[in-house]
Amino acid sequence: MVCALALVAAYLLGSIPFSFLVARAFGVADVRRVGSGNVGASNVLRSAGKAAGVLALLLDAAKGAAAPLLAAHVLPDQPTVAALAAVAAVLGHMYPLWLRFQGGKGVATGLGAFAPLVPKAVVGATLAFLVTLIATRYVSAGSIVGAVTLAALAFVFGGSSAVAWAAAFTAALVVVRHRSNLQRLWGGSERRAGDAGR
Repeated sequence: MVCALALVAAYLLGSIPFSFLVARAFGVADVRRVGSGNVGASNVLRSAGKAAGVLALLLDAAKGAAAPLLAAHVLPDQPTVAALAAVAAVLGHMYPLWLRFQGGKGVATGLGAFAPLVPKAVVGATLAFLVTLIATRYVSAGSIVGAVTLAALAFVFGGSSAVAWAAAFTAALVVVRHRSNLQRLWGGSERRAGDAGR
């Protein structure tokens, strides 16, 4: 029962639509109706400015981190629950209750969620994201490479197999959420960082 409640709490934490709320606070009525339509920090940055984008990124990452930390506090002898809570937070961001299950792609929330569980993998994933972004100027490509790197490094640095498999599952979710970006990358129509729109 406590385990189930911890996972529900993690999902609800992940569901808090910080990117939507930050964009609104900075003058964008509905971030889902501008730019890429994604409820995430990158679209907030494009539509509401750098300060809004950074704030949305930090808040989305923070809610991700809060989920496994809360689970670990409530159930300190069950590390698998903390790993599942990380996944639940990402699912909450992707399919938020408060926005009729129309959320973001889970990149910032995923990094935040696994930061307390496998920090070395998160550092490596962040570096992979930045290198890919600088080399290609595609945020989507950086996000996908970062997610896959996180999953791979979680198997190297993870303290438990539950964390590693949770990271792999989360990476798969992130890649699936980027399927339209992959189609545009393949077709050569994906917009680069600094361009208008997606």
